Amino acid sequence: MDNGTLFLVPVPLSESELSDIVPANVRTIVHQLSIFIVENAKTARHWLKWFAHPIEMRQLTLIEIDEADNSAAMSKYLAPLLEGKSIGLMSEAGCPGVADPGANVVREAHRLGIRVVPLVGPSSVLLALMASGLNGQRFTFHGYLPVDRALRVKAITDLEQRSKKNRETQIFIETPYRNEAIFAALIDTCQSKTLLCVATDVTGKNESIITRRIGEWHGAKPSLDKRPTVFLLLAS
Repeated sequence: MDNGTLFLVPVPLSESELSDIVPANVRTIVHQLSIFIVENAKTARHWLKWFAHPIEMRQLTLIEIDEADNSAAMSKYLAPLLEGKSIGLMSEAGCPGVADPGANVVREAHRLGIRVVPLVGPSSVLLALMASGLNGQRFTFHGYLPVDRALRVKAITDLEQRSKKNRETQIFIETPYRNEAIFAALIDTCQSKTLLCVATDVTGKNESIITRRIGEWHGAKPSLDKRPTVFLLLAS
């Protein structure tokens, strides 16, 4: 018996028309799956309904994972694949394996010799980089910066210096309710000529992607509270 396939299922970043965000072939594949590895079952059910999944939600198998799960737990999650059943891996938003615990599942699948197929869908990080006008040839994604104010300021200073030395775009995200604090830290810490792109609600109805120099951001505070945002920095 051949092994099943682990499909990496993209999840929308916002409530949009299906045809605007996800290709038709992705929907077709999702409809053929009945087992999904997810971060949060409630969120997964919401998006599976958005995909108009033909099977009743209660008949689907949703396996919740945690980033702290060890290799043994991951192997257990992937057991149906070794029985010839295919599985869909879903992130909370965007593409699985990018800034989410799904990367650990994918790594274990490779160890077990399971075929992994990434499906096309939205990634806030790449979409923000595309629209920023910053260096797309050399960039680094850092995930979240430190919560502690002093450590956050140091991290921003280090990122700006690294960007200037390597001509490299620095990309990071923040929990939405801390967006305004990190924006203020960026304005107060970075050099006036450093470029900062603030990409908010990417693909959403209120999408805003603006690139300005730090000096130009003064007095032009964007509305960021509780809105998903990607920050991109490029020092001159």
